Amino acid sequence: QVQLVESGGGLVQAGGSLRLSCADSGRTPSSYAMGWFRQAPGKEREFVAAIMSRGATYYADSVKGRFTISRVNAKNTVYLQMNSLKPEDTAVYYCAAVARTFLTERESWETTEYRYWGQGTQVTVSS
Repeated sequence: QVQLVESGGGLVQAGGSLRLSCADSGRTPSSYAMGWFRQAPGKEREFVAAIMSRGATYYADSVKGRFTISRVNAKNTVYLQMNSLKPEDTAVYYCAAVARTFLTERESWETTEYRYWGQGTQVTVSS
């Protein structure tokens, strides 16, 4: 059974960096596509980044050039390195997984494409 647990959130000043981790205690197969989403207060959950089983990656325009998604299959872990953080990046960040090796870019944006979700980790960026 897939069980995703996020960690690494916290409070950081604008311009700073954080690295989020998503570990699967249920041993998610490396063949699963993985994604990061975020949800700010009063807003809908939105796509941040995704990584496919063979390493293809997608990013939201708002984070391109600042965030990097990666995975270490041997550790059943997906990372989100976040640099040059802005106050508008403040949100709860969620990890998600689906039992598919590949999603198109458009599919990767949709929360409905993902079957498994973590509980989220708070990221707060102060100005």
